[in-house]
Amino acid sequence: MISIERARMMGVLILTGMFATVAPGYAESPSLADRVIERKLANGMTVLMVERHQAPIVSINMTFGVGGVNEQVGLTGLAHLYEHMAFKGTRTVGTRDYEREQAVLDDLTVVGNELDRRERAESTKAEMGGKSYVPSQEVQQLQRRFNELQEKAGEFVVGNEMALLYQRHGGVGLNASTGKDITRYVISLPANRLPLWAALESDRMAHPVLREFYKERGVVMEERRLRTDDSPNGLLYETFTSTAFQAHQYGVPTIGWGSDIMALSPAATEAFFKTYYGPNNATVAIVGDINPKDVMALIEQTFGKIPAAPPIPGLVTEEPPQRGERRVEIEFDAEPALAIGYHKPTIGHPDDFVFDVIDEVLTEGVTSRLYGTLVRNKRLAASVLSDTNYPGVRAPNLFVIAATPLAPHTTAEVEAAIYDELDRLKTEPISTKEFERVLNGLDADLVRSLRSNSGLASQLAFYHTVAGTWRYVLSARDRIAAVTPADVQRVASQYLTKSNRTVGVLVKKTPDKKMAAAGEVSR
Repeated sequence: MISIERARMMGVLILTGMFATVAPGYAESPSLADRVIERKLANGMTVLMVERHQAPIVSINMTFGVGGVNEQVGLTGLAHLYEHMAFKGTRTVGTRDYEREQAVLDDLTVVGNELDRRERAESTKAEMGGKSYVPSQEVQQLQRRFNELQEKAGEFVVGNEMALLYQRHGGVGLNASTGKDITRYVISLPANRLPLWAALESDRMAHPVLREFYKERGVVMEERRLRTDDSPNGLLYETFTSTAFQAHQYGVPTIGWGSDIMALSPAATEAFFKTYYGPNNATVAIVGDINPKDVMALIEQTFGKIPAAPPIPGLVTEEPPQRGERRVEIEFDAEPALAIGYHKPTIGHPDDFVFDVIDEVLTEGVTSRLYGTLVRNKRLAASVLSDTNYPGVRAPNLFVIAATPLAPHTTAEVEAAIYDELDRLKTEPISTKEFERVLNGLDADLVRSLRSNSGLASQLAFYHTVAGTWRYVLSARDRIAAVTPADVQRVASQYLTKSNRTVGVLVKKTPDKKMAAAGEVSR
């Protein structure tokens, strides 16, 4: 058995040496800390660059510090909707004639806003009167005019032109994602096509066009139905999360509430874009076969011309301390499932690093405590996992343990077994062997996440956005290695308590409940 100090030293050597390129002449390349080149434009945009010359390719990750946490009541889902709209093009990409198209889009927005307003008013009035909603003649006329304008606007659209341009020039992995804290856009392409990326993405940042807005809003609504309303796990986590966070925006689904999605307008979306998607809220990580000096010259010529947006509004609302266990049941025609969450500090807090250790000890790998007890030995659960930063990291969050019972065992049995293991954390110090396994596991995860160009770009941009510096990816490992068995016992005793937990249980509907529900719908 190696000592903890030996394990820590091995981790440092891994982190120092893994970034050395295997190409001849680079056998003693500097560590990552020395290889990341950080620059900031006058408009506030941060650029992170790492040279890797093994292959003539480059991976780019553009991350904005905006997500569901930045949305307001009645406007939920804006960040996710804008992610969809960002691929619709600009004044020069995605259109056959922008000037003529814009006139039609303006008319479409006026009609669409009025149609939304009239439909909401009429449907609310019908509901209050206990009647089924039947559109009035005025609404039907607006709908016909709306459809005509949609069809006319569609004549100017060059569908998916941005993606096709990247594809024609060897781009792969074009994608985007929106979470609670961030929105990111990624692509990998031949190194000599970096000017194409700079031209397209600077144009998208400066001149986006919200074409096919209402069509895409409907796509998002259908996505919500598929991933949440008609998904047992989606519905479980949405309800569980909104129960755990009753004040903070983390309790609101990133995709948005259904009624909010269908009320989002082009004007609200454009205002959200102008607030949060300026260069001063963007971090671009570029990793691969690059010359940093040439890259910066290119970025200055393209992104450097974009003026900074106004200062980003800060987060105000804080979740008050929880004063008692919260439990919620979700009925669905699916097998039972369980989610348990404990409020905890956010990224950078000393106790957050202790939760990284707890997470590894409980569920990481087949030798972890909860997997060994629930899945392998007692056969109580089909699966068990944990998440130490749910649903985001920019504010205090949850440590979550989730499990699915293995029939004929129940969620109650699984829940009781989980609490037994959590109590062990409070009373029994973690062994030296377990600490070694934790550190080895964390080092392996870090190596895997940083090995590829895209993985390294992702990690750099992410941590620079949510932690304020990309160097967090290096310092975090040492902070975790400094955690002691006493720290684990203290943190477990302080946070993993009944009064601080929220429990969500997915309950399989019985035939009687199905009939009752059907009866309620029919009335």
